[in-house]
Amino acid sequence: MKRGKKYQAVAGKVDRTKTYSIPEAVNLLREVKWANFDESVNLDLKLTVDPRRADQQIRGTVVLPHGTGKKIRVCVFVKGEKAREATEAGADYVGGDELVEKVQGGWTDFEAAISTPDMMKSVGKLGKVLGPRGLMPNPKTGTVTFDLAQAINQIKGGRVEYRLDRLANMHVLVGKTSFNNEQLVDNVTTLVDAVIKAKPSSARGQFIKSITLSSTMSPGIRIDITPAKAE
Repeated sequence: MKRGKKYQAVAGKVDRTKTYSIPEAVNLLREVKWANFDESVNLDLKLTVDPRRADQQIRGTVVLPHGTGKKIRVCVFVKGEKAREATEAGADYVGGDELVEKVQGGWTDFEAAISTPDMMKSVGKLGKVLGPRGLMPNPKTGTVTFDLAQAINQIKGGRVEYRLDRLANMHVLVGKTSFNNEQLVDNVTTLVDAVIKAKPSSARGQFIKSITLSSTMSPGIRIDITPAKAE
């Protein structure tokens, strides 16, 4: 893919043969930023596990200490008195079967979905709509729960989900370029630590093959895996 002149002007600052510590990578990210908007900062991890094996599926959540900088609209599927709890906790959309029907019709103007366990029989119908978008409520990620206040607060406060794709990659939002260096270092370190702790017992040898930090418009910056584990 042909890159623009602004991209090419900063790309040379990244040594493709070198891996950087997390603080070095964050600092370099500042030097290669050229876009005039607040870009998202992403971390890409390549793992050595086999996603086709059930015992090597990796999926979880972690609360980033400084959030993601992104406004998250939360949709909660609930009925009865719990609807009031969801509204008071700051949910953007709250409803029962009528909300399920709306989503079934193709409406998905939200970034996170939560359901109480007693609504999952109805919400289960939304697998084809929410599944491909990564929005399906799941007990493993804490989005099927009666503790709605906690779930909503965590999501809006910076909880992110990490999960393997079919090629054993992870792509996770870890902040914005408007964050200071310390905030980005903390967020990146927290995510890497969570992924390392999620290593399945069946995985042998090197677990993380590569880690790359980038912003929306920047070139990727490879992170040294060994210091990443220690930091």
